[in-house]
Amino acid sequence: MGLAAGLAMAMSAFWLSAATAADGESAVVPQRTIYPGETITPEMLRVVPVLNPNIASGYASDVAEVAGLVSTRTLLPGRTIPVGALREAWAVQRGGKVSLVFAAGNLVITAQGTPLENAAVGDLVRVRNVESGLVVSGTVMDDRSVRVVTK
Repeated sequence: MGLAAGLAMAMSAFWLSAATAADGESAVVPQRTIYPGETITPEMLRVVPVLNPNIASGYASDVAEVAGLVSTRTLLPGRTIPVGALREAWAVQRGGKVSLVFAAGNLVITAQGTPLENAAVGDLVRVRNVESGLVVSGTVMDDRSVRVVTK
């Protein structure tokens, strides 16, 4: 057996053992470069088998856990996507308009506000009341309103 044939056999044995070690594992990788701030869609991704048994954990393994999120850094084609490099899309944006809602028992007060920072659903955000100029804090809700918290 020649050197080239021996090398080819050793390489195929390595890849076969690596595939066996990562039996059934898969990773989500971009098909093209994804830039920071870009919302990830399923069309941008593909699922590949994990062949490296020594790959660091913390990568996305299912398109559903990545689609709809926003990249916080550049993601390169063919490279695994670290889940730490993703965030929820902003539900409210700095300088935009939101409804402020304060509820205590049967009392409900609403007002218009301007967020002082970007925030996702569930985040605590500071908002300036448009009429009074007072800055309050509240939680961003699913309907993109801000539920004011009491101190």
